[in-house]
Amino acid sequence: MRIGYFADGPWSHKALELIVNSDELEIVFIVPRFDTRDPILQEWATKLKIPFIIEQNVNSDGFIEKIEKYTPDLLVSMSFNQILRERIINFAPKGFINCHAGALPYYRGRNPLNWVLINGEKSFGITVHYVDKGIDTGDIIDQKIFPISNKDNYKTLLETAITQCGYVLHSAIMKIFSNKVKIKKQSDIHPVGTYFGMRKVGDEVLDFRWESARVFNFIRAISTPGPCARIYSENEEYAIESATMIDNAPNYIATIGEVVGRSTNGVVIKTGDSTILINEVRKVLYGVLQEIMVPEFKIGTRFKV
Repeated sequence: MRIGYFADGPWSHKALELIVNSDELEIVFIVPRFDTRDPILQEWATKLKIPFIIEQNVNSDGFIEKIEKYTPDLLVSMSFNQILRERIINFAPKGFINCHAGALPYYRGRNPLNWVLINGEKSFGITVHYVDKGIDTGDIIDQKIFPISNKDNYKTLLETAITQCGYVLHSAIMKIFSNKVKIKKQSDIHPVGTYFGMRKVGDEVLDFRWESARVFNFIRAISTPGPCARIYSENEEYAIESATMIDNAPNYIATIGEVVGRSTNGVVIKTGDSTILINEVRKVLYGVLQEIMVPEFKIGTRFKV
């Protein structure tokens, strides 16, 4: 089966390796993101002696004419960032499919791994679905669910997803090749689902008025390689790398955002309901994160809310 591969980043590398090593499958061209032009994908294209097509608009007549001669049976998207229109969606006989790091119909949209942690979920999904006119709304071909523990953060989920996306995508492609696809309509799982927009500058600011569980989930959701949760005391900015929930911490009313305890493992800060232990922070100087350190703020230090 001949495949046109629209892709970017480490998510796409494992999947490409699995596809290339399958005798039944053949990559006939690779289209990278126009803005990043993934060099590893370019190396693969050179190795496979196939075109590496850099295209600003894959919906254009010129691009469609360019790929017609390669006669792909299936088009595949893995972390590709262009909006796809009807003509390219319906171009290949076996359709256009996409791999999404969310358990559709939930966590449609952008940054699903951040949002799934922010929401305190106990699992996250990887879904391969047919592309349609909506955003992550097409029929599901394959889906796998993976557990989330309190020890997980953005980095650990990202590591799992980068590897497992490749396997789930390859599994879906093989089902298509073997005509063994049993599609599941997203509306049969939930009539509405959920959608999340792209996170932007400013979304990283932490609010200690939240409950401790929400603060904890927010911190781990955008820790490195994310921007890290940001807090401010007087004119100084800090990025929080890690925090710990305090067992049996009492709920009480006091000054929110104030340091109320210290230990060798960090500082205890009052939240909207109880308290939380902040283990690791980085000072932020001129927008640059400094070395990780265990915070030693004095009791009574207040952070903006």
